[in-house]
Amino acid sequence: MPSGEYTRYVALGDSQTEGMGDGDETAGLRGFADRFAERLAAVNPGLQYANLAVRGRTAGQVRAEQLEPALALRPDLATVVAGVNDLLRPRFNAAEVAGHLEEMFAALTGAGTQVVTLTFPDIGKIAPLARPVRSRVFDLNTHIREAAARHGVVVAETGLHAVTTDPRLWTADRLHASALGHERIAAALAQAINLPGSDDAWALPLPPQRVPTARQAAEAELRWAAAHLGPWLLRRLRGQSSGDGRTAKRPRLLPVSARPDAAASTGQGESS
Repeated sequence: MPSGEYTRYVALGDSQTEGMGDGDETAGLRGFADRFAERLAAVNPGLQYANLAVRGRTAGQVRAEQLEPALALRPDLATVVAGVNDLLRPRFNAAEVAGHLEEMFAALTGAGTQVVTLTFPDIGKIAPLARPVRSRVFDLNTHIREAAARHGVVVAETGLHAVTTDPRLWTADRLHASALGHERIAAALAQAINLPGSDDAWALPLPPQRVPTARQAAEAELRWAAAHLGPWLLRRLRGQSSGDGRTAKRPRLLPVSARPDAAASTGQGESS
């Protein structure tokens, strides 16, 4: 696995890469990409970082909207994480989704960029009502591994560790990682590239917690469906996306400590 010096890091993806679940719209979103950039900068002073991710984007949209801007920034390191928004749609083809990812892998590595991606956890263990689509996760992970192997892309195998389905690593909507979850993802990426100071502590389980009764679990599922699943399905039926009108929060390479114009994430700043 690589462990070199990096000067320009660019993140491509959807809401997870944007940082939803870690921070808020007022104070700003952080997320695993920001946290990974901070780890990189601790080892590589002077690192510059751009985040082109926009919530709600499918893998095809990430490729169409973010690949060219990413290449123009000439990164020596990039993360490409997308596909969850595809998993949840009625029509899903793992090979097609992975094909979009592979196009990004090929273009970026062809330009001399070290690319890092990850696998996804078992969604059925995070949201039991989503169990019917868990086979899609396994299928997509297989395709991601195969595509990554063809292009020398590093894979952080977050999908293989039980801790990644711990509820404490997820927000109430069960679609976005919590602050702790984003921190674990950043640590997994750091270990995947052998970043100095990284280790496998991110994969260790959290302390045990009280297991809810069957009734409590069922009531929690109903509350989740009403508060989060229902509104999400309604947006799909209306052809709406949480990312409508939004652009990248950090479209330019900046020192990691620099805060981009807050208007960028609301569609008023530079377009990605």
